[in-house]
Amino acid sequence: MVVFDAKFYNDTNKSLNKSKMNNFNELLIENKLKKSIQFSNFKTPTPIQSQSIPISLVGRDILGTAQTGTGKTLAFTIPMLNKLILDKNAMALIVCPTRELASQVMQTVLKLNVREIGIGNALLIGGESMQKQLRKLNKGARIIVGTPGRINDHLERKSLDLSRVSYLVLDETDRMLDMGFTPQIELILKYVPKNHQTLLFSATLPNNILKISQKYLNNPERISVGSISTPIDKIKQETFQINQDKKYHELINQLVERNGSILVFVKTKHGADKIVKRLKYDGHKADAIHGNLRQSKRERVIKGFRNGNYRILIATDVAARGLDIPVIKHVINYDLPQVPEDYIHRIGRTGRAGKEGSALTFLTPSDRSMWNSISKLIDPNYKPPKTDKSQKKNFRVGKKGKAPFNKRRKFNDNKKRNFRDKKKFFKKDEDKKSKFKDKKKTFGFTNNPKYFGKKTDDVIEKDDKRSYFKGRKKFKRRQKPKKFSFKKHKKK
Repeated sequence: MVVFDAKFYNDTNKSLNKSKMNNFNELLIENKLKKSIQFSNFKTPTPIQSQSIPISLVGRDILGTAQTGTGKTLAFTIPMLNKLILDKNAMALIVCPTRELASQVMQTVLKLNVREIGIGNALLIGGESMQKQLRKLNKGARIIVGTPGRINDHLERKSLDLSRVSYLVLDETDRMLDMGFTPQIELILKYVPKNHQTLLFSATLPNNILKISQKYLNNPERISVGSISTPIDKIKQETFQINQDKKYHELINQLVERNGSILVFVKTKHGADKIVKRLKYDGHKADAIHGNLRQSKRERVIKGFRNGNYRILIATDVAARGLDIPVIKHVINYDLPQVPEDYIHRIGRTGRAGKEGSALTFLTPSDRSMWNSISKLIDPNYKPPKTDKSQKKNFRVGKKGKAPFNKRRKFNDNKKRNFRDKKKFFKKDEDKKSKFKDKKKTFGFTNNPKYFGKKTDDVIEKDDKRSYFKGRKKFKRRQKPKKFSFKKHKKK
């Protein structure tokens, strides 16, 4: 049994950082773990793996940043398993932002955690049976992978004990903070002992992550592979200027022109379902994945897409991170993301593990400011192009030839219009009054028939009655009932 010790690490610290690990066999780890790595066909380590694994094996905290698809999961899984093999009482906790990412991390753990190693594990995510999770925890699971919400649920139930955790991983930390999991992460860390090793991995490094690293990490080793804001070089990026109403027709054209599996990102859950219905109606095999689906349904959709049951997957940003599907050849941004950093994670779904990929983004006139923010994130020296007046006019769809807005003139126009309307209103009112007067002259509104020199109502002829009621609301004259009395019949 060969294990790193702190003295050896201090003597060779510089050499470990500078030299690259060319093969997993070079690692000083347990033989069981070496055999499982060979059996899983993990041969050549990625840059993040070759730099972080030797340091984390010694027990140092790590603050690691690398682009998506560079193998961060294996970078913290190998040292974790080695530590748990050596220390039979130790536990490991891996916190992920989404269910999909947690499930994929667990799949990687299960690949290496073969029968010879046999460490108990539990996947704690929402949308799955609580009873199943409780059974796994009762069996003494030492590897816990889960999302912040469900982990906190078990902590409140007191079904999860983190007092023996000596290895903590915060995966995709920037995404967790964006999703508002900061309070829940802090609650989890209260249950974890102070003396533990922490590995914090992220695709980007905003200020809030730096604050967390200062608070919870103990003298961490900073590892950065590639640019944290530049997408992978092998991804071909394209943009397409288009109006909103023509997006779907252009999407159909792109689907016909491109070969292989395609991942399409949209803004809303409703939009994802709507596009899938239209695509199926037009004869395309497609399905959707978003936050409203149950975990079992999400897994079926991902499995079907991975197996090639359909070549088009419509997704919201819930799938922007954690989806490790090598078959994805193209990513189409039907709608731009809400956060500029999510653009990098979206297009990172293609070009996985050194493969080539392409990313197409639809840009409408309303997307100009967000696209400038994304471009600035990718290239800090980016300057937005100056738009000419003629270009601005073209963006004003349906408003060509109209003069620019003038508040004062509009107020005066409204004033004149109101004055005209009032004038018309008074004129109508005067006309009504004059008609009323004329009617008053022609029609008698008095009970005295002699005043107009006319006959009484009893002698009015039929023609006169018609003229009398002309222009007035017609109604039947109610006649008074005749007086009558019952005759008394005397009995004969």
